Amino acid sequence: MTDHKTKDDSIKDNRIAKTSNRELKSDVFTALFSEPENAAKLYSALSGARTAPEDIRITTLKGVLFLARKNDLGFTVKDRMLVISEHQSTINRNMPLRSILYYGRTMEKLLKNQDLYQEKPIEIPAPEFYLFYNGVRAVPSEEILKLSDAYIAKAQELMLELKVKMININFPVGHKILQECLPLYEYSWFIERIRTYSKDSGMNRDTAVSLAIKDCIREGIFADFVTKYGSEVENMLFTKFNMEDALAVRYEEGVEDGIEQGIEEKGIRIFLNLLKNGMSRTDAQRLAEIDNSLAEKALKLRKF
Repeated sequence: MTDHKTKDDSIKDNRIAKTSNRELKSDVFTALFSEPENAAKLYSALSGARTAPEDIRITTLKGVLFLARKNDLGFTVKDRMLVISEHQSTINRNMPLRSILYYGRTMEKLLKNQDLYQEKPIEIPAPEFYLFYNGVRAVPSEEILKLSDAYIAKAQELMLELKVKMININFPVGHKILQECLPLYEYSWFIERIRTYSKDSGMNRDTAVSLAIKDCIREGIFADFVTKYGSEVENMLFTKFNMEDALAVRYEEGVEDGIEQGIEEKGIRIFLNLLKNGMSRTDAQRLAEIDNSLAEKALKLRKF
């Protein structure tokens, strides 16, 4: 078949590949809203209050493994508000519990130079918790998840409550926040375009992502982001999709049986699940963040 790629297409491909050697981000959503300008637009849409990039200070936690206790996005607004959020393709009912852990770790970072034993109250930013959902299962456009729903004993007067606001950001759902936050609108459009190519056209995931990226540049939607990060966008999505696959395999195989596991064992299980889903050893080892000795140990345990 003759290649009909035009000169403009070649230029665009070069622009996409230009930044492929950047440090790999965890996923597209995190990279997008880790930029203060975009985080400011997101908070403006969430709160209705005008927010500037200089008001934003990123506080996102970093974990050892992608399944470690870290959130996808955290930032303060004028040091008065603390926003902690996650972006998920499945609604995890443990989000309030996870959020309280994220909150504790984040506050430890923010207050590391403060004397907690002083008599004068220490002023702290008011927290807000969000879950941005873009999975394929039909869910309401919004839902409030409560920590108290998990309490074994139901007290009439709660002494501790934490609420997480779930927002469905799927493009077809049309939540109003998409109209109020352009970066989120474009991100949602991009993900929906990938799904359309994958589901309706029957393309494999890599081809669907590649075509969606070219659509972004041609139509001027999400173009700045894909141009800035180049082919790294495909790596981010590859990471995201394989994380989801690994989690699904863990669930199906009953790995989460309530037994406490060490970091090394988690890394081995993640590594093997990623291999099972077709990832190369090099990429699986990098994502699971295990060294060569643990990788060799995992391969010896692997059942062929």
